[in-house]
Amino acid sequence: MSECVLVVDDDREIVKAIAILLEKEGYSVLRAYDGMQALRVLAEESVQLVLIDVMMPKLDGLSAVMKIRERQNIPIIVLSAKSEETDKVLGLSMGADDYVSKPYNPQELAARVRSHLRRYTRLGDIHANPQSGEIRNGRLCYQAQERTLYADGEPVRLTATETKIIDLLMRNPGRIFPAEEIYRRVWEEESFAPENTVMVHIRRIREKIELNPKEPEYLKVVWGIGYKIEKVEKYG
Repeated sequence: MSECVLVVDDDREIVKAIAILLEKEGYSVLRAYDGMQALRVLAEESVQLVLIDVMMPKLDGLSAVMKIRERQNIPIIVLSAKSEETDKVLGLSMGADDYVSKPYNPQELAARVRSHLRRYTRLGDIHANPQSGEIRNGRLCYQAQERTLYADGEPVRLTATETKIIDLLMRNPGRIFPAEEIYRRVWEEESFAPENTVMVHIRRIREKIELNPKEPEYLKVVWGIGYKIEKVEKYG
C-alpha cells in the first residue's frame, strides 16, 4: 500500500502538477483547495504527509497547520511564494516540519517528501549510540525502542522531526551538537545556514518538556556552539 500525501493549494494547476510529480514517485495523492477542505480530508482519510500552501481562502495554511497539530503528528511541509526568513520561521513555529519556497524545484520537493516520510514511517537509526531500552534523565524518560518521551510520567506529544532530535540528544546526554550536525542527522541532508530551522524545533520541544521554557533545565543552548540535553541525576 503506497503512502498517501495530501496536497493543499488554492491554485488547482499547482495541485495537479505536484500530484503528477508525487504519483510518479509511487505515492497516492489526495487534493484540497483550502484549509477547511484539508481538515475535512484529514478527518476522513489516512494521510501520511501534508504539503500545504500558506495563502489560501477560508482558512490559510498556517492556521490549518496549527489545527492539524492539535490532532496529528504527521509531517507537514509548507509551500509558499514567501521566501523571507521570518515567514519560514513563522511556518515552523506553527508546527510545520519543513518549508519549500515557490518556485520549487520538482526534484528537491520530491526528495523532501521522501525524507520526511522515511523519518515518519521508520524513525530509523540516526547513528547515535546503539543504546536501547529506557533512558532516564531527571523528570524525563525516553523509551528508545518505542521512540516515546515521557515527562513526569506523561507521554510528550512530539512530531516525527522532534522525536528524532530528542532521540539524538537523549542518547547523548551532555554532548553538544552544532545546529549543522543536528540538521544533517535529523533531516538527512546538508543545508546552508540551518540555524533557524533547528532553533524553532528546539523551542517547540522546550515548550513541551520544560517547566519553564524560558529557563530550560534540560534542553539548553551553548552559545556559539550548539545544543545539548543537560544531565540531571535526580529530580524531586
